[in-house]
Amino acid sequence: MDAFYAAVAIRDRPELDDLPVIVGGGHRGVVLSATYAARADGVHSAMPMTRARRLCPRAVVVAPDFERFSAVSAAIMETFRSATPMVEPLSMDEAFLDVSGSLRRFRSATAVGDYLRTRIFAEQQITCSVGVAPTAGLAKIASGRAKPDGLVVVPRHEVTAFLHPLGVEELWGVGEVTAGQLHRLGLRTVGDLAHTPLSVLERALGQHGGARMHAMAWGDDDRAVVPRRGHDEPERSMGADETFGRDTDDQAVVCRELLRLSTKVAARMRSVGVSGRTVTIKVRFHDFTTITRSRTLADTTDSTPQIYATATQLFAALGLQRARIRLVGVRVERLVDKALTTPQLMLGERAHGWEDAERAVDRAVTRFGGSAVRPATLIGSSPLSRP
Repeated sequence: MDAFYAAVAIRDRPELDDLPVIVGGGHRGVVLSATYAARADGVHSAMPMTRARRLCPRAVVVAPDFERFSAVSAAIMETFRSATPMVEPLSMDEAFLDVSGSLRRFRSATAVGDYLRTRIFAEQQITCSVGVAPTAGLAKIASGRAKPDGLVVVPRHEVTAFLHPLGVEELWGVGEVTAGQLHRLGLRTVGDLAHTPLSVLERALGQHGGARMHAMAWGDDDRAVVPRRGHDEPERSMGADETFGRDTDDQAVVCRELLRLSTKVAARMRSVGVSGRTVTIKVRFHDFTTITRSRTLADTTDSTPQIYATATQLFAALGLQRARIRLVGVRVERLVDKALTTPQLMLGERAHGWEDAERAVDRAVTRFGGSAVRPATLIGSSPLSRP
Protein backbone atom coordinates (compact mmCIF):
# COMPACT_ATOMS: atom_id res chain seq x y z
CA MET A 1 0.00 0.00 0.00
CA ASP A 2 1.05 3.62 -0.51
CA ALA A 3 1.58 5.40 2.85
CA PHE A 4 -0.93 2.94 4.29
CA TYR A 5 -1.62 4.34 7.76
CA ALA A 6 -1.78 7.90 6.46
CA ALA A 7 -3.98 6.87 3.52
CA VAL A 8 -6.49 5.19 5.84
CA ALA A 9 -6.48 8.21 8.16
CA ILE A 10 -7.18 10.59 5.26
CA ARG A 11 -9.85 8.33 3.81
CA ASP A 12 -11.69 8.44 7.14
CA ARG A 13 -11.10 12.21 7.53
CA PRO A 14 -11.45 13.74 4.05
CA GLU A 15 -10.82 17.25 5.42
CA LEU A 16 -7.14 16.22 5.63
CA ASP A 17 -6.95 15.37 1.94
CA ASP A 18 -4.84 18.36 0.83
CA LEU A 19 -2.69 18.58 3.96
CA PRO A 20 0.60 16.89 4.92
CA VAL A 21 -0.30 14.18 7.42
CA ILE A 22 1.94 12.25 9.81
CA VAL A 23 0.73 9.19 11.69
CA GLY A 24 2.60 8.77 14.96
CA GLY A 25 3.02 10.45 18.29
CA GLY A 26 4.81 10.58 21.60
CA HIS A 27 8.12 12.23 22.55
CA ARG A 28 10.12 9.02 22.06
CA GLY A 29 7.82 7.90 19.29
CA VAL A 30 8.57 7.61 15.62
CA VAL A 31 6.75 8.34 12.38
CA LEU A 32 4.67 5.32 11.40
CA SER A 33 3.52 6.76 8.09
CA ALA A 34 3.57 10.07 6.25
CA THR A 35 1.76 11.34 3.20
CA TYR A 36 3.78 12.23 0.13
CA ALA A 37 3.22 15.92 0.91
CA ALA A 38 4.99 15.43 4.25
CA ARG A 39 7.68 13.34 2.60
CA ALA A 40 8.42 16.23 0.26
CA ASP A 41 9.62 18.11 3.37
CA GLY A 42 11.95 15.25 4.31
CA VAL A 43 9.70 13.26 6.66
CA HIS A 44 9.92 9.48 6.41
CA SER A 45 8.84 6.39 8.30
CA ALA A 46 10.81 5.51 11.46
CA MET A 47 12.00 9.12 11.86
CA PRO A 48 11.76 10.46 15.42
CA MET A 49 8.61 12.55 15.81
CA THR A 50 10.54 15.52 17.19
CA ARG A 51 12.57 15.78 14.00
CA ALA A 52 9.51 15.22 11.79
CA ARG A 53 7.71 18.12 13.48
CA ARG A 54 10.72 20.37 12.89
CA LEU A 55 10.94 19.43 9.22
CA CYS A 56 7.22 19.80 8.55
CA PRO A 57 5.66 22.08 11.18
CA ARG A 58 2.46 22.49 9.14
CA ALA A 59 1.76 18.74 9.17
CA VAL A 60 -1.32 17.36 10.91
CA VAL A 61 -0.29 14.63 13.35
CA VAL A 62 -2.80 11.80 13.68
CA ALA A 63 -2.65 9.17 16.40
CA PRO A 64 -2.57 5.60 15.04
CA ASP A 65 -5.80 3.59 15.12
CA PHE A 66 -4.45 0.05 14.91
CA GLU A 67 -7.86 -1.56 15.21
CA ARG A 68 -8.95 0.31 12.10
CA PHE A 69 -5.70 -0.38 10.29
CA SER A 70 -6.00 -4.10 11.07
CA ALA A 71 -9.54 -4.26 9.70
CA VAL A 72 -8.53 -2.60 6.43
CA SER A 73 -5.43 -4.80 6.20
CA ALA A 74 -7.49 -7.97 6.65
CA ALA A 75 -9.85 -6.90 3.86
CA ILE A 76 -6.94 -6.19 1.53
CA MET A 77 -5.35 -9.57 2.23
CA GLU A 78 -8.65 -11.22 1.31
CA THR A 79 -8.62 -9.28 -1.94
CA PHE A 80 -5.15 -10.67 -2.61
CA ARG A 81 -6.46 -14.18 -1.94
CA SER A 82 -9.20 -13.65 -4.51
CA ALA A 83 -6.39 -13.71 -7.08
CA THR A 84 -4.22 -16.47 -5.58
CA PRO A 85 -4.10 -18.56 -2.41
CA MET A 86 -0.32 -18.08 -2.35
CA VAL A 87 -0.24 -14.93 -0.21
CA GLU A 88 2.49 -14.25 2.34
CA PRO A 89 1.81 -11.11 4.39
CA LEU A 90 5.04 -9.31 5.28
CA SER A 91 3.36 -6.63 7.35
CA MET A 92 -0.01 -4.99 7.70
CA ASP A 93 0.30 -3.28 4.31
CA GLU A 94 2.60 -5.50 2.26
CA ALA A 95 2.60 -9.06 0.96
CA PHE A 96 4.28 -11.39 -1.49
CA LEU A 97 1.99 -13.17 -3.95
CA ASP A 98 2.94 -16.15 -6.09
CA VAL A 99 0.60 -15.85 -9.08
CA SER A 100 2.09 -18.61 -11.22
CA GLY A 101 -1.01 -20.74 -10.59
CA SER A 102 -3.36 -17.93 -11.58
CA LEU A 103 -2.10 -17.26 -15.10
CA ARG A 104 -4.75 -19.38 -16.81
CA ARG A 105 -7.39 -17.16 -15.25
CA PHE A 106 -5.64 -13.81 -15.66
CA ARG A 107 -3.38 -14.62 -18.66
CA SER A 108 -0.45 -12.61 -17.26
CA ALA A 109 1.06 -11.52 -13.96
CA THR A 110 0.64 -7.91 -15.10
CA ALA A 111 -3.10 -8.49 -15.42
CA VAL A 112 -3.15 -9.74 -11.83
CA GLY A 113 -1.45 -6.54 -10.70
CA ASP A 114 -3.93 -4.37 -12.60
CA TYR A 115 -6.85 -6.34 -11.13
CA LEU A 116 -5.59 -5.91 -7.57
CA ARG A 117 -4.89 -2.19 -7.89
CA THR A 118 -8.32 -1.53 -9.41
CA ARG A 119 -10.22 -3.61 -6.88
CA ILE A 120 -8.40 -2.26 -3.81
CA PHE A 121 -9.06 1.33 -4.85
CA ALA A 122 -12.72 0.56 -5.57
CA GLU A 123 -13.25 -1.20 -2.23
CA GLN A 124 -10.92 0.69 0.12
CA GLN A 125 -10.39 4.08 -1.57
CA ILE A 126 -6.64 3.80 -1.11
CA THR A 127 -3.92 3.18 -3.68
CA CYS A 128 -1.32 0.45 -3.90
CA SER A 129 1.81 -0.09 -5.94
CA VAL A 130 2.70 -3.43 -7.48
CA GLY A 131 5.99 -4.95 -8.57
CA VAL A 132 5.95 -7.95 -10.89
CA ALA A 133 9.17 -9.94 -11.21
CA PRO A 134 10.55 -13.50 -11.33
CA THR A 135 11.64 -13.45 -7.66
CA ALA A 136 10.30 -12.08 -4.40
CA GLY A 137 13.26 -9.78 -3.79
CA LEU A 138 13.02 -8.27 -7.26
CA ALA A 139 9.26 -7.81 -6.93
CA LYS A 140 9.80 -5.87 -3.71
CA ILE A 141 12.31 -3.55 -5.38
CA ALA A 142 9.96 -3.11 -8.34
CA SER A 143 7.04 -2.21 -6.09
CA GLY A 144 9.18 0.46 -4.45
CA ARG A 145 10.03 1.89 -7.87
CA ALA A 146 6.31 1.87 -8.73
CA LYS A 147 5.30 4.17 -5.84
CA PRO A 148 3.00 5.91 -5.64
CA ASP A 149 0.03 4.22 -7.32
CA GLY A 150 1.93 2.43 -10.06
CA LEU A 151 2.97 -0.92 -11.48
CA VAL A 152 6.47 -1.93 -12.58
CA VAL A 153 7.14 -5.17 -14.44
CA VAL A 154 10.60 -6.76 -14.62
CA PRO A 155 10.63 -9.57 -17.22
CA ARG A 156 13.10 -12.37 -16.63
CA HIS A 157 15.27 -11.39 -19.60
CA GLU A 158 15.55 -7.80 -18.28
CA VAL A 159 16.55 -8.59 -14.69
CA THR A 160 20.16 -7.43 -14.91
CA ALA A 161 19.25 -4.41 -17.04
CA PHE A 162 16.80 -3.38 -14.30
CA LEU A 163 19.02 -4.20 -11.33
CA HIS A 164 22.52 -3.15 -12.27
CA PRO A 165 21.99 0.64 -12.64
CA LEU A 166 20.34 0.83 -9.19
CA GLY A 167 22.19 1.98 -6.09
CA VAL A 168 23.24 -0.85 -3.78
CA GLU A 169 21.00 0.59 -1.05
CA GLU A 170 17.95 -0.39 -3.11
CA LEU A 171 18.61 -4.10 -2.67
CA TRP A 172 16.19 -5.68 -0.24
CA GLY A 173 17.80 -5.93 3.20
CA VAL A 174 20.63 -3.47 2.52
CA GLY A 175 20.40 -0.75 5.15
CA GLU A 176 22.62 2.20 5.90
CA VAL A 177 25.35 0.16 7.59
CA THR A 178 25.72 -2.43 4.82
CA ALA A 179 25.47 0.27 2.16
CA GLY A 180 28.28 2.13 3.93
CA GLN A 181 30.45 -0.99 3.91
CA LEU A 182 29.84 -1.43 0.18
CA HIS A 183 30.53 2.25 -0.53
CA ARG A 184 33.86 1.99 1.29
CA LEU A 185 34.74 -0.79 -1.14
CA GLY A 186 33.94 1.58 -3.99
CA LEU A 187 30.71 -0.23 -4.83
CA ARG A 188 27.95 2.25 -5.63
CA THR A 189 25.66 0.37 -7.98
CA VAL A 190 24.27 -3.13 -8.02
CA GLY A 191 26.28 -3.66 -11.19
CA ASP A 192 29.47 -2.81 -9.28
CA LEU A 193 28.47 -5.37 -6.67
CA ALA A 194 27.68 -8.04 -9.26
CA HIS A 195 31.11 -7.74 -10.88
CA THR A 196 33.09 -7.83 -7.64
CA PRO A 197 34.81 -11.16 -6.89
CA LEU A 198 32.90 -13.18 -4.33
CA SER A 199 36.04 -13.54 -2.20
CA VAL A 200 36.23 -9.75 -1.77
CA LEU A 201 32.61 -9.57 -0.64
CA GLU A 202 33.05 -12.47 1.77
CA ARG A 203 36.04 -10.78 3.40
CA ALA A 204 34.05 -7.58 3.84
CA LEU A 205 30.62 -8.97 4.75
CA GLY A 206 31.33 -12.47 6.00
CA GLN A 207 30.89 -15.71 4.09
CA HIS A 208 27.10 -15.80 4.34
CA GLY A 209 26.56 -12.06 3.84
CA GLY A 210 28.95 -11.83 0.90
CA ALA A 211 27.40 -14.79 -0.89
CA ARG A 212 23.92 -13.40 -0.32
CA MET A 213 24.81 -9.95 -1.65
CA HIS A 214 26.50 -11.40 -4.74
CA ALA A 215 23.50 -13.60 -5.54
CA MET A 216 21.06 -10.73 -5.07
CA ALA A 217 23.10 -8.56 -7.42
CA TRP A 218 22.46 -11.10 -10.19
CA GLY A 219 18.77 -11.46 -9.33
CA ASP A 220 19.26 -14.92 -7.84
CA ASP A 221 16.78 -15.56 -5.04
CA ASP A 222 15.44 -18.98 -4.11
CA ARG A 223 13.07 -17.59 -1.49
CA ALA A 224 9.65 -19.20 -1.91
CA VAL A 225 6.37 -17.51 -1.05
CA VAL A 226 5.05 -19.16 2.12
CA PRO A 227 1.27 -18.68 2.33
CA ARG A 228 0.00 -17.50 5.73
CA ARG A 229 -3.22 -16.09 7.08
CA GLY A 230 -1.52 -13.23 8.90
CA HIS A 231 -2.84 -12.61 12.39
CA ASP A 232 -5.44 -15.39 12.00
CA GLU A 233 -2.76 -18.06 11.69
CA PRO A 234 -1.25 -19.88 14.67
CA GLU A 235 2.09 -18.44 15.73
CA ARG A 236 4.93 -19.58 13.47
CA SER A 237 7.69 -17.68 15.23
CA MET A 238 8.68 -16.50 18.68
CA GLY A 239 10.93 -13.59 19.43
CA ALA A 240 11.91 -10.83 21.80
CA ASP A 241 13.73 -7.54 21.45
CA GLU A 242 15.16 -4.88 23.72
CA THR A 243 15.61 -1.14 23.23
CA PHE A 244 18.69 0.07 25.06
CA GLY A 245 18.15 2.99 27.40
CA ARG A 246 20.91 4.78 25.49
CA ASP A 247 22.51 3.87 22.19
CA THR A 248 25.59 1.66 22.47
CA ASP A 249 28.52 0.75 20.26
CA ASP A 250 29.88 -1.77 22.78
CA GLN A 251 29.68 -5.17 21.09
CA ALA A 252 30.09 -6.97 24.42
CA VAL A 253 26.94 -5.24 25.68
CA VAL A 254 25.08 -6.22 22.51
CA CYS A 255 26.20 -9.85 22.78
CA ARG A 256 25.10 -10.03 26.41
CA GLU A 257 21.70 -8.78 25.33
CA LEU A 258 21.58 -11.37 22.54
CA LEU A 259 22.24 -14.01 25.21
CA ARG A 260 19.47 -12.64 27.41
CA LEU A 261 17.01 -12.61 24.51
CA SER A 262 18.06 -16.08 23.29
CA THR A 263 17.50 -17.43 26.80
CA LYS A 264 14.07 -15.82 26.96
CA VAL A 265 12.95 -17.05 23.54
CA ALA A 266 14.24 -20.60 24.03
CA ALA A 267 12.51 -20.90 27.41
CA ARG A 268 9.25 -19.71 25.91
CA MET A 269 9.54 -22.25 23.09
CA ARG A 270 10.17 -25.09 25.51
CA SER A 271 7.22 -24.00 27.63
CA VAL A 272 4.81 -24.64 24.75
CA GLY A 273 6.64 -27.62 23.24
CA VAL A 274 7.87 -26.21 19.95
CA SER A 275 11.22 -26.02 18.19
CA GLY A 276 12.32 -23.99 15.18
CA ARG A 277 14.75 -24.04 12.28
CA THR A 278 15.43 -20.41 11.39
CA VAL A 279 17.14 -17.93 13.73
CA THR A 280 16.76 -14.23 12.92
CA ILE A 281 18.35 -11.21 14.56
CA LYS A 282 17.16 -7.63 14.28
CA VAL A 283 19.45 -4.63 14.75
CA ARG A 284 18.18 -1.05 14.87
CA PHE A 285 20.72 1.74 14.70
CA HIS A 286 20.70 5.20 16.25
CA ASP A 287 19.10 6.69 13.14
CA PHE A 288 16.29 4.07 13.27
CA THR A 289 17.65 2.17 10.26
CA THR A 290 16.76 -1.46 10.91
CA ILE A 291 18.27 -4.61 9.43
CA THR A 292 17.55 -8.30 9.92
CA ARG A 293 19.69 -11.33 9.22
CA SER A 294 18.59 -14.97 9.26
CA ARG A 295 20.11 -18.42 9.14
CA THR A 296 18.30 -21.73 8.70
CA LEU A 297 19.71 -24.62 10.71
CA ALA A 298 20.08 -28.22 9.60
CA ASP A 299 17.70 -29.39 12.35
CA THR A 300 15.10 -27.79 14.58
CA THR A 301 16.16 -26.51 17.99
CA ASP A 302 14.84 -25.05 21.23
CA SER A 303 18.31 -24.86 22.78
CA THR A 304 19.55 -21.60 24.24
CA PRO A 305 23.23 -22.29 23.34
CA GLN A 306 22.41 -23.06 19.70
CA ILE A 307 20.08 -20.09 19.29
CA TYR A 308 22.60 -17.77 20.95
CA ALA A 309 25.54 -19.13 18.93
CA THR A 310 23.64 -18.56 15.69
CA ALA A 311 22.55 -15.07 16.78
CA THR A 312 26.10 -14.01 17.63
CA GLN A 313 27.44 -15.45 14.37
CA LEU A 314 24.86 -13.42 12.45
CA PHE A 315 25.78 -10.31 14.42
CA ALA A 316 29.52 -10.83 13.91
CA ALA A 317 28.96 -11.28 10.17
CA LEU A 318 27.64 -7.71 9.99
CA GLY A 319 31.18 -6.50 10.61
CA LEU A 320 30.04 -3.41 12.48
CA GLN A 321 32.68 -0.88 13.49
CA ARG A 322 31.60 1.53 16.23
CA ALA A 323 28.02 1.61 14.95
CA ARG A 324 25.63 3.00 17.56
CA ILE A 325 22.87 0.49 18.22
CA ARG A 326 19.47 1.34 19.65
CA LEU A 327 17.72 -2.05 19.68
CA VAL A 328 18.47 -5.74 19.15
CA GLY A 329 16.11 -8.66 18.77
CA VAL A 330 16.21 -12.44 18.44
CA ARG A 331 13.51 -14.49 16.74
CA VAL A 332 13.14 -18.20 15.97
CA GLU A 333 10.95 -19.02 12.98
CA ARG A 334 9.52 -22.06 11.18
CA LEU A 335 8.23 -23.48 14.46
CA VAL A 336 6.92 -27.03 14.66
CA ASP A 337 5.53 -29.21 17.40
CA LYS A 338 8.59 -30.73 19.04
CA ALA A 339 6.77 -34.03 19.54
CA LEU A 340 6.64 -34.39 15.75
CA THR A 341 10.39 -33.94 15.23
CA THR A 342 12.84 -36.80 15.05
CA PRO A 343 15.90 -36.33 17.30
CA GLN A 344 19.22 -36.83 15.54
CA LEU A 345 21.47 -39.66 16.74
CA MET A 346 24.11 -38.34 19.14
CA LEU A 347 27.76 -39.35 19.47
CA GLY A 348 27.86 -39.16 23.26
CA GLU A 349 25.49 -37.51 25.68
CA ARG A 350 26.52 -33.86 25.69
CA ALA A 351 23.42 -32.63 23.84
CA HIS A 352 21.18 -34.60 26.15
CA GLY A 353 23.03 -33.07 29.08
CA TRP A 354 22.18 -29.60 27.81
CA GLU A 355 18.53 -30.59 27.43
CA ASP A 356 18.40 -31.94 30.98
CA ALA A 357 20.06 -28.80 32.32
CA GLU A 358 17.68 -26.51 30.46
CA ARG A 359 14.65 -28.43 31.68
CA ALA A 360 15.96 -28.07 35.24
CA VAL A 361 16.44 -24.34 34.71
CA ASP A 362 12.90 -24.04 33.34
CA ARG A 363 11.51 -25.76 36.43
CA ALA A 364 13.48 -23.45 38.73
CA VAL A 365 12.35 -20.34 36.87
CA THR A 366 8.72 -21.49 36.97
CA ARG A 367 8.96 -22.03 40.71
CA PHE A 368 11.20 -19.17 41.85
CA GLY A 369 10.99 -16.53 39.11
CA GLY A 370 13.01 -15.35 36.14
CA SER A 371 16.08 -14.27 38.13
CA ALA A 372 16.46 -17.60 39.96
CA VAL A 373 18.82 -19.13 37.37
CA ARG A 374 20.57 -17.39 34.50
CA PRO A 375 23.87 -17.48 32.64
CA ALA A 376 26.79 -16.15 34.68
CA THR A 377 27.48 -13.56 31.99
CA LEU A 378 24.14 -11.93 32.75
CA ILE A 379 24.53 -11.70 36.52
CA GLY A 380 24.51 -8.05 37.48
CA SER A 381 24.00 -6.86 33.90
CA SER A 382 21.03 -5.07 32.46
CA PRO A 383 20.26 -3.07 29.32
CA LEU A 384 21.85 0.37 29.46
CA SER A 385 19.74 2.95 31.21
CA ARG A 386 19.55 6.66 30.55
CA PRO A 387 21.49 8.81 33.03
